[in-house]
Amino acid sequence: MTDRQFCRSVQSLHVASRRAWLILTLAVALIVTGTALPVVARQQVTIKDIAGRTVEVQLPVQRMLLSEGRFLPSIAILDRENPIQRIAGMMGEFKQYDPTTYAQYRNRFPEIENIPIVGQGGAASFSVEAALAAAPDVAIFGLSSGHGPGAKSHEVIEKLAAAGVPVVVIDFRIDPLVNTPKSIELLGRLMGQQEEAAAFLSFYEAQLGVVRDRLSGVEQRPTVFIESRVGLREACCEAMGRQMMGRLIDWAGGRNLVGDAIPGTHGMVSIEYLLANQPDVYVGTAIGAATTSKQPPGRIVLGARATRTEAHASLRQAAARNGISQLDAVKSGRAYAIWHHFYNTPMNVVAVQAMAKWLHPTLFADLSPSRTVQTYFDRFQPFPLDGVYWVGLAGAEP
Repeated sequence: MTDRQFCRSVQSLHVASRRAWLILTLAVALIVTGTALPVVARQQVTIKDIAGRTVEVQLPVQRMLLSEGRFLPSIAILDRENPIQRIAGMMGEFKQYDPTTYAQYRNRFPEIENIPIVGQGGAASFSVEAALAAAPDVAIFGLSSGHGPGAKSHEVIEKLAAAGVPVVVIDFRIDPLVNTPKSIELLGRLMGQQEEAAAFLSFYEAQLGVVRDRLSGVEQRPTVFIESRVGLREACCEAMGRQMMGRLIDWAGGRNLVGDAIPGTHGMVSIEYLLANQPDVYVGTAIGAATTSKQPPGRIVLGARATRTEAHASLRQAAARNGISQLDAVKSGRAYAIWHHFYNTPMNVVAVQAMAKWLHPTLFADLSPSRTVQTYFDRFQPFPLDGVYWVGLAGAEP
């Protein structure tokens, strides 16, 4: 037997063993909890993912491995009754970086705590061994390797593929408003939830279309400085480029003040530069969470369980920093804060509406992002809206 034949034999044995383990795992889950997915006929199909890769997958998928735990709310759009029933394993950054949203899922689905964690807050922490032990039949990766392996994690992808686990790439982060519909449609197909995906995409396109249509022909676009992760570091200021939240500025009818100067997702900008090149609007992204413990100094509090009072107070504190308080936008009250995690979720359409109203208040006087986010939770999440996701320094909120 040649070395190549030997390797193929080992690989075949590994795949067969993994499938046997998967069958046993599903059987035990059904016996113990009664919540396993029903047995359905599956078929091998070829799909193209967001990275343009051609992947063979058995549909509908039964056990999904998430390269970012924060993909879970997107899964919930397609399965509100029990979004975690398909999750074989996931990275642990969800609980670490967005603890209050994670707590909402834990309160609604306590068994989330039993999902195997295959890594922590970065791609380097991802464990192929832990991933394979979770017995997934597909792995969902992001286009970039932000907080888990991504489309360019070739070695990881090859190891998973060799063990019979195909990798499918989605994206809410790099080009969110272009790739969100594609990603939801792809997830819907993988999960056999095409009707649910179509319902969400109808809502999504309608809400995004309101902004897009009204901005058609608008040439005057205010400059925006978006400070990323306010309070994370002492030095001012971490800024976003034309990806992630920075990309939303364009769709909301603004112009990213430093977009051309930052080639990737984010970079540093000095306060001296900002004072010399004053933005029309200041926006800070909030990584503070509404908890009983004291927040780290300078962080803006938004998201699940946050109240408008604490959100407004934390924005005032952030805006009072030396240098930031000297910006004309802050002095005139055109300073705002927005939930940082909008960059990695289909909720991004709500952020676009809120920003559009800040940038063009007359044009969007009748637009209600608050109603949009309420509808999002009522129709597409497994629990009701409980929190504040954006806030303005002047007090009046859209």
